[in-house]
Amino acid sequence: MTYHPKSAFIHTMKERGFLADCTDYQGLDEALMKGTQPAYIGYDATAQSLHVGHLLNIMMLRWLQKCGHKPITLMGGGTTKVGDPSFRADERPLLGPEQIDANIAGMQQVFEKYLTYGEGASDALMLNNAEWLDNLNYLDFLRDIGRHFSVNRMLSFESVKSRLDREQSLSFLEFNYMILQAYDFMELHRRYGCILQMGGSDQWGNIVNGIDLTRRVIDGEVYGLTSPLLTTSDGKKMGKSQGGAIWLNGDMLSPYEFWQFWRNTTDADVGRFLKLYTELPVEECDRLGALEGAEINAAKIKLANEVTTLLHGADAAATAEKTAREVFEKGGVGDDLPTLTLSAADVGDGISIVQLIVKSGLAGSGREAKRLIAENGAKIDDAPLTDAGMMLDAAALASPIKLSAGKKRHALVQIG
Repeated sequence: MTYHPKSAFIHTMKERGFLADCTDYQGLDEALMKGTQPAYIGYDATAQSLHVGHLLNIMMLRWLQKCGHKPITLMGGGTTKVGDPSFRADERPLLGPEQIDANIAGMQQVFEKYLTYGEGASDALMLNNAEWLDNLNYLDFLRDIGRHFSVNRMLSFESVKSRLDREQSLSFLEFNYMILQAYDFMELHRRYGCILQMGGSDQWGNIVNGIDLTRRVIDGEVYGLTSPLLTTSDGKKMGKSQGGAIWLNGDMLSPYEFWQFWRNTTDADVGRFLKLYTELPVEECDRLGALEGAEINAAKIKLANEVTTLLHGADAAATAEKTAREVFEKGGVGDDLPTLTLSAADVGDGISIVQLIVKSGLAGSGREAKRLIAENGAKIDDAPLTDAGMMLDAAALASPIKLSAGKKRHALVQIG
């Protein structure tokens, strides 16, 4: 991007590494200079919590608000009933209305940590596209909206093309998803004056569709901006760990485990992640990211503290750091470690160490747990665990035991 932005928001997005592409940098930049502008990101309600993969775009909405504009979090109460086919090998399982509503309630708890909702000019809005999608008349929709879409063009979008190239089925239901998402953008522009849709770069085709539809039907001038699809320096998709998704809701992943995820960031990613996931000045992010050797660990702790404070609060971050110090530096147990509490019935005559490793989240499967033991990566109460056939009875669990996978992942197991 050679264009030098004037607006605080585009400048921040560019400087901190949030920008992948934009439909019209200069047009959007000038529009943002004219006063408070609404912009949105859509979230389908496919799970009860958002995860770390969503955090980049949540931070974009947070910066948008800090720069004086109005973020809209659009919940896909309607589109979740169809399912986004983008870059998926198979059709998403369809959810019922009760599950969708429960998922939206869980996701809402996360947004409220990052955004200020209310009635003010730059206060965030939480909307649900079921409001306008649920009662659409099919024939009217086909005639008024469907005629603006070229199937030839839709087939050329990478998200659809990649599915068809692999000769994987794409249902007519899913094919309609991009039309509904385009309709969302038009409705948000019509109802709320929304001028910008943001999303990951995999959403580019869907965003462009919405811009075209809004221009054709209501002659509205709107823009699209995408963020890069993040991978870690070792090529893994951001937000995935051995134990599964890194959830943002505290009841699905403890603040300690969340903190630990960031503390375990690869050296090469520290500077970049500080810019994207914290509000530290860019110069400070660069300084911390350039540290080497043992000093980079201080930068990782700073990253973990800053990100955890934004989501769970400063007290949770401080407690997580204290627990980590007790566990790693002093070899102690730590009060705030993830804890698996079993009943006497769960243990019965005995429970295998492999089961405990899986149940405590230190391995994703029994096979993975056995491999961990075979490769000398597992410990019990800080002693090497070598017997994958070990059984523990209620007496052995009378006081909590500490299980470890590698040097950085630990859990307590106890009978409650």
